[in-house]
Amino acid sequence: MDRNQAIGLVLIAAILIVYSFVFTPPTPEAAIETNSSPARVETEVTDPERKTSNESTNLQARRDQQDTDEENDLVERFGAFGSAMQGEAKKFLVDSELAEYTFDTKGGKITSVRLKKFKTYDELPLFLFNEQSADLNVLVETPKGRVNLSDLYFEGDETDQTLNGEDSTQISLTANLTDGASITQIYTLYANRYDLKYQLKFNGLQNQLVGDELTWVWSDEMKRFESNLEDARNKTTLRYYTLSGDSDELKEISSEPQQESISESLKWISFSQKFFNAGIIAEKGFRSAVLGNAPSTDPSIVESGRMELKMPLQNVYEGADLKFYYGPNDFKILKNVTDGYEDNVYMGYKLVSWVNKYIIVELFSFLEGYFSNYGVIIILIVLIVKMVLFPLTRKSYLSMAKMKALKPELDALKEKHGDDMQAMQKEQMSLYREVGVNPISGCIPMVLQMPILFAMFFFFPNSIELRQQSFLWAHDLSTYDVLFNLGFTIPFYGSHVSGFTLLMTISTILYTWSNNQVSSVQGPMKNIGYFMPIIFMFVLNSYSSGLSFYYFISNIITFGQQAVIRKFVDEDKIREKLEENKKKNANKGKSKFQQRLENAMKASQEAQKQKTQRKKNK
Repeated sequence: MDRNQAIGLVLIAAILIVYSFVFTPPTPEAAIETNSSPARVETEVTDPERKTSNESTNLQARRDQQDTDEENDLVERFGAFGSAMQGEAKKFLVDSELAEYTFDTKGGKITSVRLKKFKTYDELPLFLFNEQSADLNVLVETPKGRVNLSDLYFEGDETDQTLNGEDSTQISLTANLTDGASITQIYTLYANRYDLKYQLKFNGLQNQLVGDELTWVWSDEMKRFESNLEDARNKTTLRYYTLSGDSDELKEISSEPQQESISESLKWISFSQKFFNAGIIAEKGFRSAVLGNAPSTDPSIVESGRMELKMPLQNVYEGADLKFYYGPNDFKILKNVTDGYEDNVYMGYKLVSWVNKYIIVELFSFLEGYFSNYGVIIILIVLIVKMVLFPLTRKSYLSMAKMKALKPELDALKEKHGDDMQAMQKEQMSLYREVGVNPISGCIPMVLQMPILFAMFFFFPNSIELRQQSFLWAHDLSTYDVLFNLGFTIPFYGSHVSGFTLLMTISTILYTWSNNQVSSVQGPMKNIGYFMPIIFMFVLNSYSSGLSFYYFISNIITFGQQAVIRKFVDEDKIREKLEENKKKNANKGKSKFQQRLENAMKASQEAQKQKTQRKKNK
């Protein structure tokens, strides 16, 4: 081997050694070291998430601790009730065929009621009340102070429901208190009824309450539903009915706030408007009550009302059974709710109300079953009433005809005695006795018809059946019709002209004129009949158009009846009959009634003479 070969081998070996050190692949340990850098990146990403999770856990723990602290604080402040003063308020609906009820689990109560078959005067959905207008609270006294059940959170049936046909449902809501105590509210609702059952029961609270009664406080800003605001306000009040069977109400027409304390047990109390009411009914009664109302300047509010009712706690421990009514003032519906509840529809004074309740309401209901047009129903009512009263109308007309036949004799007596009224009356009575005429017989038929005439005066304005029912130009028979607006206001009359009232006035004047043709009445008394229709034109211009229409049709039919009667009545024959009676009774003794009447007249004459003599002596 020469020197050059040796140097080449050495250089090759050196290059291989250097190459082996520089380009040798890394060992497994080196690979781990090289990959450690991505591992560190992963750790840097994961640590903030863990930190956030830890913070969330800590935050939830702090919130739970805060809730626990608040609950402990509420329990400290309100005793057993404190544990139910935290929760989530949930709302749900129960939709029946007649109404839609909104429930709220906070307070476990109904917060709004929409009556589905009715609308407001401006065609909006009719909410009898809602959260903004009404509030019902139940207050109890505890060693810690007063507790309002509306502040408690209830749990139970919280799903929307729909009721149809004969369906009913029961909503049970419970507030769980400490130490196993609870408060339960149970509502029973029906698809086809406006009243609903309600039960309130306290469980395990006998030692948690003080006193022996709880308090119901119900306030209501009664909403406006009718176009005639003044009339609606005049028909709005708080009504109540005692366990002893007496019905009463706060004064309806009042410009000042009212308050009345009632110590007698009450069966029901209602916020009663013209056509709708919301009421609470306790079959065992409320121990006492304080009722109040106040006028409102807000045109959307008819009146503000408030009732504060006391109930024995013992009733609630046993499970107090009550009822609520949210619905129309329909007499047929109300009389099936509870005793006296139909008094929410005012039917007039005693005798008049009997006529309405037992005759007119039944007749109206019967005709509703066959006719849908309420103008036609009113016409049929007039026809039926006039047919029934026709014998009295005929008798009254004949009596007037007899008096007209006697007019020449009566005029002669008046001329004979001049201003001596007592002497004239004495001879008049003798004349009536001789011819067989009873001067008051013509009045009796009219008096017997008066209860029906007055009954209509209360029935039509308060009949919800006529509400928003149109006929001819009247858009609503329950309120006044507007033939045209005046553009200005006439005192005691208004700013409009009611067409039906105008027709009633004209027909009444014609009827009066017709009566005067056969009447013996003379002087101012004969003309006073023409003033009455004018007075009623002012009174009825803002009343129910259904009422004015009834009176108009009544006048027309009465006018026709008299025309028929007159056609079959021969005044000459009446005169002949009176002359025959005069001859027969000339020597006949006086009847007991006539004798008593003459004795009364003599006593009156004697008293007048003595009075005149005393004046002369003075």
